This record gives sequence, C-alpha cells and structure tokens, in this order.
Amino acid sequence: MFQATTSQSIPTKILLPIDFSACSDAALAMATNLAQHFGSGLHLLNVIPMFPVTSGIDSYPEPQFPLDTTFLRESKDRAEQKLAKCVGDLASTGLKASFDVEIGNDVVGNIMAVIESQHIDMVVISTHGISGWRPLVFGSIAEKVIRLVQCPLLLLRSVAPMGAPPVFRTGSQDIPIGEAAIAS
Repeated sequence: MFQATTSQSIPTKILLPIDFSACSDAALAMATNLAQHFGSGLHLLNVIPMFPVTSGIDSYPEPQFPLDTTFLRESKDRAEQKLAKCVGDLASTGLKASFDVEIGNDVVGNIMAVIESQHIDMVVISTHGISGWRPLVFGSIAEKVIRLVQCPLLLLRSVAPMGAPPVFRTGSQDIPIGEAAIAS
C-alpha cells in the first residue's frame, strides 16, 4: 500500500495529473492557487496510456501491446512541450514547478508511483463527471486514485448548469473552464 510521505498538514509538493482537457486546465488553476497559498511546489504528471490489443481469434488471445514507438515518442514529445511551457509559465510567477511524462498500461499505478518517487504530500485531481455505463464497468481514474492515495486529495468535479459554460464548483467559487489556467 502506498503511504503518505509526511504527516504535515501543509503540503510541500502538490501533484496534478493532467490530460490537457478543459477539466484538467481548470484543475491546474486550482492547484496553482493552492501551491501559491501554501508556498508548495507543483508537480505536473501526464500519463500516456498504452492499451492492450489482442490478435488472433483464439479463445484466450494473448494480449499484445502496440509497439508503435513513433506514435509513443511523438505523444511523449508533445506532452513534454506542453508541460515545459506550463512549467515555464508557473516559474515566471515564482512558483517552483516540475513535470513528468509517463507511458504505461496502468495510469493509476503510474500516478501512485510518482506520488511515492516525488514525495508528494497532496494530490489535486479532476474528474470529467462521466456518467452512465462506462465508469460502472471500467471505473474512473480519479475514483481509483481516491481509494489508494494516503495523502490529502482535492477532487474537482466539472459541473455545467443548463445553458451555462462548464465550470468547476469549488465551495464558494466557480472557475469557468477555458479561462487562463494560470493566475497572475
């Protein structure tokens, strides 16, 4: 089981898993505000999933993983460019920020490994608020992280009233999705 790295109530390093969606952009704004408030570092993580594919028509096909290294390399390069720009923008505000790009089959496992290796003591994660059969069958990444993480976690859920632009509702504050992710 993964364990918290400190018992402090003020985080020193905040993790934000980011997938470059509007939801994670809004979560970046919240994580940035928290890091500035607490004087914490902010670590951004993008996980590029590798999904198994099966070949053959056997009753029990052996899972095989796509070895399209060009696609994976290009995906990782794009993610690193986006995150490097983001970290540069954060650094220009005086915030200590860093990032990782991971490739793997187990997105939650990658997140948990980074929590441990980077000594993360708070996680900010967004959920897309997907309903229906898909999360019931597959579960959500955020839900799995909530079950495993041993440090404080802030879960931001996207909500969109009818006819209104989507926002993150965070207690008394609504953050419109699509606003600049980094506060100046």
